[in-house]
Amino acid sequence: MSLKDFSSSNLAKVVASVKNFFRQELLPLLADLRLAILLLLAIAVFSISGTVIEQGQSIPYYQSNYPEHPALFGFLTWKVIIILGLDSVYRTWWFLSLLILFGTSLTACTFTRQFPALKAARNWKFFDRTGQFEKLALSAEFETGSLNSLLPALQKRRYRIFQEGNSLYARKGIVGRIGPIVVHASMLIILAGSIWGAMTGFMAQELVPSGGSFQVKNIVDAGPLANPQILKDWSVKVNRFWIDYTPEGEIDQFYSDLSVLDKEGKEVDREKIYVNKPLRYRGVTFYQTDWSIAAIRFQLNNSPILQLPMAQLNTGGQGRIWGTWIPTKPDLSEGVSLLARDLLGTLLIYDTKGQLQSTVREGMTTVINGVRLKIVEVVGSTGLQIKADPGIPIVYTGFGLLMLSVMMSYVSHSQIWALQKDDRLYVGGRTNRAQVAFEREIIEILEELQKPEMSEKVAIAPTSLPSES
Repeated sequence: MSLKDFSSSNLAKVVASVKNFFRQELLPLLADLRLAILLLLAIAVFSISGTVIEQGQSIPYYQSNYPEHPALFGFLTWKVIIILGLDSVYRTWWFLSLLILFGTSLTACTFTRQFPALKAARNWKFFDRTGQFEKLALSAEFETGSLNSLLPALQKRRYRIFQEGNSLYARKGIVGRIGPIVVHASMLIILAGSIWGAMTGFMAQELVPSGGSFQVKNIVDAGPLANPQILKDWSVKVNRFWIDYTPEGEIDQFYSDLSVLDKEGKEVDREKIYVNKPLRYRGVTFYQTDWSIAAIRFQLNNSPILQLPMAQLNTGGQGRIWGTWIPTKPDLSEGVSLLARDLLGTLLIYDTKGQLQSTVREGMTTVINGVRLKIVEVVGSTGLQIKADPGIPIVYTGFGLLMLSVMMSYVSHSQIWALQKDDRLYVGGRTNRAQVAFEREIIEILEELQKPEMSEKVAIAPTSLPSES
């Protein structure tokens, strides 16, 4: 034997050994229902953790909310969250690995159990011995009768009938055997959509003043393949931001009038958005989530209209207040502090000593340090959350197919055999679910076969008709 023949022989043995391991060891393990349940529970637990623990936040946020002393539940600290990737659970390698392994388990189960069950259901075998009917849950024996007398009752109940000589086989509800396969397929589609969304989706946040424009740049969370989804040849303009208040002064709703502009600045889409009413454009969704005060526009005496930014002050959790400092002299030696709580409320003016000097509203004028101060406009900012998840259409398709397949799975696969032998007619059947309903159907069929002149002998298995309370 040459070296080449020896190598080919060894390679063949290795390939055969691998195939044998896959078929006899690995495939049964993957198709094990216990493994699938364990994986599903693990996915559920980590999904819950991704819901409870805020996703995509900054490290200072986690340091503030999950300190090391005292640790939440005695172990959950910001370091644990960052190291394990619990700040972005759905994009971690181990969570995606769980999804892939669960999908592999479903696929193995489909090919090793569901397809063989469907193949067995599609194949039929005629009964040629009377003893075969004794193994059925429900059977009957007639001293007289023929297969032809059975056909109308089966056709009326939409059975598909196969007949050969003195034997008959009828079935219906084969879709019930297809249902579990479609269930597995729909779950695989959902998993594929989830993985694709995690790999290609992104989330961004923008705080844009009324009248301003922006491009999606402030990405807070993104998958490794998300860059093509972040379109750079268009921008968004906030035409106007405003808030509606209740008569009691509480915020009723806040709105943003948004325009999508192409690279030439031409408007290609426009939408007024508010909470639960987003703007969707080319797979990217803009949600109204927050608001702020961006700036104050004012006039000193007869000066041009000026604008100064306003910053949110730290109130120690006692509400939201924005403030700025307005100079009243050209050399900036004197000025006043201006505070605001909202876009329509009263603005408070304080001097350098912290004494309240005046109150004013938008459009009103007051005199401070001998200077006439007019508040022209309080400029609001809209807080937008921007998301893109290309996997959502795939997931929705999977869920739609899942609902359809669940209904298919409830269809009973019923089978009936009949044999005419020695001037006797033997009839029996079985089903995979809805046993009581099937037994009633069989009894109705047998009753239709009975005639006054026909002497019959009916043999029903003891377990075929459970007692009903």
